[in-house]
Amino acid sequence: MSNAQTAYLADLLERIDLFSPAQVVDLIAAARESGMSITEIVAAEAYAPEEEFLEKLADVLHLPYVRLNSSEINQDVLDRLPTKAVFQYSVIPVSFENNTLLVASNNPLDAGLVDSLRLASGGRVKLALSPTKDIAKAAKRFYGVGAETVDRMMQDDRFEVGVDASLAKVDVTELDQEASIVKFVNQIIWEAVQQGATDIHLEPMEEQLRIRYRVDGSLHQAPVPARLIRFQAAIISRIKVMANLDIAEKRMPMDGRIGLRVQGEDIDIRVSTMPTVYGESVSLRLLQRKGEFIGLDDLGMTPRDHALIEKCIRRPNGIVLVTGPTGSGKSTSLYAFLHEINKIDRRILTAEEPIEYEMGGINQVLVRPDIGLTFARTLRSFLRQDPDIIMVGEIRDAETAEIAIQASLTGHLVFSTLHTNDAAGSFTRLLDMGVEPFLVASAVAGVVAQRLVRRLCRECRKLVVTDTSRLEELGFPVQQVTAGTIYEPDACETCRMTGFQGRGGIFEVLQVTEAIEALVVAQSSSHDIRQRAVAEGMKTLRDDGWQKVLSGFTTVEEVLRVTEENQ
Repeated sequence: MSNAQTAYLADLLERIDLFSPAQVVDLIAAARESGMSITEIVAAEAYAPEEEFLEKLADVLHLPYVRLNSSEINQDVLDRLPTKAVFQYSVIPVSFENNTLLVASNNPLDAGLVDSLRLASGGRVKLALSPTKDIAKAAKRFYGVGAETVDRMMQDDRFEVGVDASLAKVDVTELDQEASIVKFVNQIIWEAVQQGATDIHLEPMEEQLRIRYRVDGSLHQAPVPARLIRFQAAIISRIKVMANLDIAEKRMPMDGRIGLRVQGEDIDIRVSTMPTVYGESVSLRLLQRKGEFIGLDDLGMTPRDHALIEKCIRRPNGIVLVTGPTGSGKSTSLYAFLHEINKIDRRILTAEEPIEYEMGGINQVLVRPDIGLTFARTLRSFLRQDPDIIMVGEIRDAETAEIAIQASLTGHLVFSTLHTNDAAGSFTRLLDMGVEPFLVASAVAGVVAQRLVRRLCRECRKLVVTDTSRLEELGFPVQQVTAGTIYEPDACETCRMTGFQGRGGIFEVLQVTEAIEALVVAQSSSHDIRQRAVAEGMKTLRDDGWQKVLSGFTTVEEVLRVTEENQ
């Protein structure tokens, strides 16, 4: 930086009127030493909020200041600047008027930026200022995840560029970590982790390769470059290589696993491929090996339900079942129970498929049916291992059910899951498996049915004008509305414009009393068992959901989405 540049920069920073003379000197010194832009230094060292700095800088430089959060930019404007230049210089073309391309940047003090953009676009360029996060989000929204990588692949003649692209010209096993296909797949996974996604779906369509993330239980389409379909086969083959699958086999479904480290966290990825009309569909399930365990107090149960579960999991023997459909948080609840009672004087064994979280102090066994290590066989072995507590990932058949019940009747506490719609349905499910009614009645201590509802974003949720007539039709306790507040979702940057952020559980906890035991022995219907449990104080899933609505946690629509009328 020359003396003239230093003087100009010092004068500019003084006119912004955000920094003391000493801070101006420090900023210029930091810019000289680090090679970072002034904007980066201001934000990194917290001299001032970046938005405020850029807004004042735009005023001093007589440049426009734009926010790109909700801006719509025409495709012909986006096409005026090559994708490579957009990502290389961290800019976004905003508009084209009077033969001049307006380009948003966060670094207007880069002396060569305008010349570089003029050369890349082939015309006149004027700068506008915009915050770094706005530019990054706009680049992802308008160009797609990994757009610069796809652009590089388009220029690489080693890759096929037809719709029926193959890896005949490139062996992905020989590509280094900087290769384009490898980098693009890594970017897709990285973006999923950043968004907190549990699943990634790569779905070949007739004219596009659609990529969707499941975040908070809902699917969201990831913006990807339109030309991505040209590299469909290469991308899918790369994932197969990572999962140790046969890249030549495209006619049969296959399953595999990938182990990755992202942001210092070990992540297991379960890979499933399925042949479809337009190519192989690939689903990736992301599982963190280690993480912060949710405690029993954090599940969000009512005081009554919490007390009942606390009583059940501290019993010396019996079965505690958690029921619900796939993705309803059953495993999280089981781990919360185990975390609560994981003490040095208790020997705990678990049989899981897969092992979703590693928990210290517990002996976890990965069930592998492909080699004959089934839940039933593992459970039999557990009984010779002197356990106090056993957790079986899922009761799938009569053999596993009978062994689990025998274990509970011989002095062991057993945790497991079932796929039923509600708590009362667990008993009829076990009876349908062929287990004797008196064994079911004697062994089962309690059942938890649960669902996951999306949590309203605290930053943007808004009050609802209550339509009591509609709520009454739904069975909502309208008399309690005055004691609570009902909200609906809006949209903001914090929740990625969805109105929701995270999820939480709604629960139905059934305690097996003498009356319930009598109904089970008599093989009564699940309806009769549920009615009796409600009479004894059980809150149904929907009732618990209404309380979550009244507390401002979720919405009426969310509760209706995950529960049925009889729940």
